[in-house]
Amino acid sequence: MATMKEGNSDLEKSDCQDAFIEKWKNSELELSWRHSLKQVFAACVAHSLVIHAGINMAFSAVFLPQLQERDSTININLDQASWIASLVTASLPLGALTIGALMDRFGRKKMCMLTALPFAISWMLLNFATNVWYIYAARIIAGFGGGLSTVALVYVSEISHPKYRPMLLTFNSVFVTSGILITCIFGFGLHWTIMVKIFFLFITLSLVGLMFIPESPYWLLVFKNDKIECSKSMQWLYKDKMIFEEQYHRIIASTDTKPDEGCKKSKLTQLKEVLKFYRKPIVWKPMLILLLLFAFQQVSSAYVIIFYAVDIFRRIGGSFRHIGLIDEFVALILLGSIRFVMAIVLALISKKVGRRYLMFVSAIGMIFSSFSLGLYMYFTRTSSENRNEIGERSLLSNSTQNLDLDVEPDGTIAVILVLCYICFSSFGWLVIPWTLIGELLPVKVRGILGGVMVSVAYILMFLIVKSAPFLMDSVNLEYIFIGLGVVNVCGLLFVYMFLPETLGKTFSDIEKYFDGSKD
Repeated sequence: MATMKEGNSDLEKSDCQDAFIEKWKNSELELSWRHSLKQVFAACVAHSLVIHAGINMAFSAVFLPQLQERDSTININLDQASWIASLVTASLPLGALTIGALMDRFGRKKMCMLTALPFAISWMLLNFATNVWYIYAARIIAGFGGGLSTVALVYVSEISHPKYRPMLLTFNSVFVTSGILITCIFGFGLHWTIMVKIFFLFITLSLVGLMFIPESPYWLLVFKNDKIECSKSMQWLYKDKMIFEEQYHRIIASTDTKPDEGCKKSKLTQLKEVLKFYRKPIVWKPMLILLLLFAFQQVSSAYVIIFYAVDIFRRIGGSFRHIGLIDEFVALILLGSIRFVMAIVLALISKKVGRRYLMFVSAIGMIFSSFSLGLYMYFTRTSSENRNEIGERSLLSNSTQNLDLDVEPDGTIAVILVLCYICFSSFGWLVIPWTLIGELLPVKVRGILGGVMVSVAYILMFLIVKSAPFLMDSVNLEYIFIGLGVVNVCGLLFVYMFLPETLGKTFSDIEKYFDGSKD
């Protein structure tokens, strides 16, 4: 009888809690900008870590030319230069795989602070470098830190209000691209030894800022079962008392906070329970969606265009080649500026525009740009070949007709279409798949699976970027871009059929969608 009463009491408590949450849902509380400033500050501090991921992507472009100068204190050859450029990418997956278990075990904030250390060590090694081995070590450590910086996305997703979460997650791309731009701008007038000292100051400021932000309330509740600290964290994030109450009861209701009895179970039993959880639709469905999204993202080759911008522009021709304004710095700044501007635009509109819509617009723009570019280059080349063939026939027939056989087709339109391709890809496909890691995956596995997703993306990036030069040497660019158009069509269809909308949705709403209990 007592058990029945306790059960009824639990049901009544649950019903009251649900009714309370429903009351807050229907109250249409709005989180104003004034009350969200602390969330914006915490997100910017966490994302400041990825500035160094962007810096390390672009640093070799300004670092290597200075090392190859005659008066350089460290002399390198071509093989050593290639290793300096690629070692960052090689160690990124290792950091991304490592951070998942660490952030679940020790917390999101602590791991953000830990992520700052590899960056600081890498800049210190470069500052005191006397030979190329110091540089190798610094680049490997920096790449490892770039992989660890995945924790910033997870942290920001868990401290953000559903209304502002899409915008705050897209700040990640803003900070990465700002790191690229900062490096290129500094590279014009500063020696690399000065740049290293400035970047060390940047990471020191990030580390100081991390001391003043709270731990993720979701981590405190799910992994520590600490409602008191969770409440303190959310009180820091939500200045408005009513919105704090709403979000606190929402997170309590949507999270299993029962004490963990795993210590009383055998290792085999715990492993079986973990595997059973991974077989749930709320885990394997978003995991599969993310894997395929990253596959489409990498095969779309927007990163290839960014990495090989100079070579691609020279192959296309056009005004850039003819007037001699293009070099690796100008190309990097031009594409980096486009990415930076588009990242800001995306951050501003993502608060009101859904993920699916942005991905649709991005994919359609990429489809138009790639097909237009491929067809334009194909018909231009065909027309040029026909003109040359006619000219040769005229010469053989001793024709007196004046034919200009040396005129090259103007590639300006093709260059503009390449820039449009980067512009549209930066509007969605280059940014949103990364942010979806912090939205689609359940809290319990977000750390580990998030690291796996990022590692897979970086491995795909390395393979495709590495093989791109060989493909461009064996296949005409027009056929490559037509092929990219086909890939983008497939990506658009995949998004239409399988990607759910996350705008304004709580983590509980997203889990219910994958569980089939909510459309």
